Amino acid sequence: MARITAGVGTSHVPLIGRAVDTDQTQTDYFKPLFDGYEFTKKWEEQEKPDVVILVYNDHASAFDLKIIPTFAIGCGEEFKPADEGFGARPVPVVKGHPDLAWHITHSVIEDDFDLTIINEMEVDHGLTVPLSLMFGQPEEWPCKVIPIAMNTVVYPVASGRRCYNLGKAIRKAVESYDEDLNVQVWGTGGMSHQLQGKRAGIINAEWDQAFMDRLADKPEELAEIPKVEYIRETGTEGLETVMWLIMRGALGDNVKEIHRHYHVAISNTAVGHIVLECD
Repeated sequence: MARITAGVGTSHVPLIGRAVDTDQTQTDYFKPLFDGYEFTKKWEEQEKPDVVILVYNDHASAFDLKIIPTFAIGCGEEFKPADEGFGARPVPVVKGHPDLAWHITHSVIEDDFDLTIINEMEVDHGLTVPLSLMFGQPEEWPCKVIPIAMNTVVYPVASGRRCYNLGKAIRKAVESYDEDLNVQVWGTGGMSHQLQGKRAGIINAEWDQAFMDRLADKPEELAEIPKVEYIRETGTEGLETVMWLIMRGALGDNVKEIHRHYHVAISNTAVGHIVLECD
C-alpha cells in the first residue's frame, strides 16, 4: 500500500528561483539561505520519494479573478512551468501521477472536501521553487508531483482547522491506494512577510519560530490559530503559512523533527524550512 513517510515545510519566494536559475546561490547574499537546505537535499537523495503531494498557492498564473477555487488538485499527466512575466523558469516539466491524484480526489470528496479538479494548468514559483530547493537542478524531477493549490489571496480563505483536517483526509486516501509508493507531503508558503502597504517588510521571527516549535508535537494548537492572527502577527502574505497545516495533518499523530532552518530575509520574506518524519 502507499504510505506517507515524511513532510516538508518551506517558503517559496520567487527570488530564490531566480538565484538558482542565474547561478547566484553561493553569493554572499544567498549562501546563508541555501546552506540551510543542504541537509534536505542529501536526505531526499536517500529517501527517494516516488510522489510528492505539494501544497502551494497560485500567484495568478493558473487562476485569476475569473475562477478562485479554495482547494484545487492537479490530476493531469504533466504541468509546465508558468511564465510569470519574465519567461518560464528553465526547470523540468512537472510530471503528475494521475492515478493517485484521482484516487485522492475521489476519497476526499467522499469525506466532504470539495476539491476543484484541474487537468490542465501551468505551475508557478509556488511549486517550482520548493522543488529546486530540495532537488537542485536535475534534467528531470526525480519524482512525480501532485499539485494541490490553495487560495490564500482572495477572501474568504479556509481556516487552519479546515487545512489540518484536509491533510488528515489526504492521509486516509493515500493509505487506501493499492500500490507500493513512498509519498511525501510538502506544505509551502510564508513565513512572515507583507508586500504592500504601511506594514510592507514586516518580519516576526518570534512568531515564526513558535509556529515551527509546535508543528511536530502540538499541531492541534496551530489548527486553532485564527486567520486574523496570521495577518496581524506575520503580515498579509504571512497567512500562506496556514498551508503547512495540510502537510502536518497528512503525517498522522507521531512525527519527529529532523531538520529546521530559518533565515531572514530574502526579498523581505522570512524563510522557514522544516523536515518531519513519520514514526
